[in-house]
Amino acid sequence: MLHITEESIKLRIIHTNDIHSHFEQMPHMASWIRSLKEDAGAEHTVVLDIGDHIDRMRPETEGTEGMANVAVLNASGYDAITLGNNEGLTYTSEVLEKLYGQQAKCQVVLANLLERTTGDVPSWMKRWHILEKSGIRIGLVGVTAPFTEFYRLLGWDVTDPFDAVREAVHQLRPITDVIIVMSHLGIRSDERLAEEIPGIHVILGGHTHHLLTEPLYAGGAWICATGKFGQYVGSVDLQIDRSTGKVELIGTVVHPSQEARPDPELLSIVDAYRKQSKEALSREVVTLDRDMPADWYGESPLGNLLAEGLRERAGAQIGLVNAGQLLGGPPQGPVTAGSLLQLCPSPINPCRMTLTGEQIWQALEESLLPEFMGKPLYGFGFRGKVLGTLCLAGIVVEYDHARPPYSKLVSVFVGNEQLQLERSYSVGTIDMFTFGIGYMSIGQGTDVEYYLPEFIRDILLERLRSPQALAESALKRWRSMPV
Repeated sequence: MLHITEESIKLRIIHTNDIHSHFEQMPHMASWIRSLKEDAGAEHTVVLDIGDHIDRMRPETEGTEGMANVAVLNASGYDAITLGNNEGLTYTSEVLEKLYGQQAKCQVVLANLLERTTGDVPSWMKRWHILEKSGIRIGLVGVTAPFTEFYRLLGWDVTDPFDAVREAVHQLRPITDVIIVMSHLGIRSDERLAEEIPGIHVILGGHTHHLLTEPLYAGGAWICATGKFGQYVGSVDLQIDRSTGKVELIGTVVHPSQEARPDPELLSIVDAYRKQSKEALSREVVTLDRDMPADWYGESPLGNLLAEGLRERAGAQIGLVNAGQLLGGPPQGPVTAGSLLQLCPSPINPCRMTLTGEQIWQALEESLLPEFMGKPLYGFGFRGKVLGTLCLAGIVVEYDHARPPYSKLVSVFVGNEQLQLERSYSVGTIDMFTFGIGYMSIGQGTDVEYYLPEFIRDILLERLRSPQALAESALKRWRSMPV
């Protein structure tokens, strides 16, 4: 038990971040939360999540439209949460209102996400929030990574997080004893917050999946984070002097989740929602009259199908997507929503951009090389294993594998015309490339336009339902020239 004297009071902050729907960890985490709260006393404990609790690659989340996650938050006893990009960018505002306005018992705190129509936060969200524990007033500020264009397309204005925190701290400093920033911005931004904005006592971080086994100290704030995927639960113990208002850090620990026995109530909740999601995802979405194989390292019908879908969605001349987005290919027969999720789990959006012929040529050369096809990728919405070769639409490539790297292309045709290096082309592709990962020259595209809230698996399903598209997917776009 945390001891209290007449001169001081102790506060325990329990925090998690970037769980990404790892439901197998949640019963263990709930046990840590319960025991840490019992040790400190409920009136001296605040429980917070720093965003990306949700990940739509997991069937428990996808099959319940996020309700499984909210049920876990409620049962685990969270006081407040902020939203990460996996909540804010993969669900519409209507779904978020249902989850957090109607079902969640914890308060959503987020200072830099505003409704475009009103210029204010929705009714279920607060820019900042004050909790009172044993006479101590705790000011909470939440901020999320500013993916400006993506949020705009979903009806939000995302503002500068540093300005939002600065304003919130200015408002909270005179009326609170402790200020905690719940930052889904990443470690470098957390350090900048601490250095640039006085008055913050603790920054709890996320987004970049950093694990801090010891807190960082910058400016006047302690910075803490618990890594990713629910592997750890963090606790921060503070001592507040009643007479002077001084706040001291007296201990931080990151507790390995698996060292706690799973909480029986959470096991039951997760199991119930797992069964519910399995039933929901068992619905048949299409029946195929042929096998549709996928291949990370070569051309495949399913890859061609997805590339063509992106080209058509964007109304573009060319379609480009990496084969690693497809984790498998459906066989002939019925395809369920669950199996579609398994083979294309990434919450990645279609987009349109303009690329030069030279940029396209560079990416095509790279996609013939093993170091690109087998390159591991992490984050930015990608839920696969490796980058994979490029899948094509509206373009035919002749190549000679016997040639040296970066000179394997023999000719490239867009329609009936040869690709012109200096010419600009419209390309339907994926938002992941615009973040500067994978095929770098594709990330140099201009006039980028994103399509939300569609995922690439929505595009894929639409094409799987078209007999003509299925037939055309067998047409070769990569043609190996004889040695």
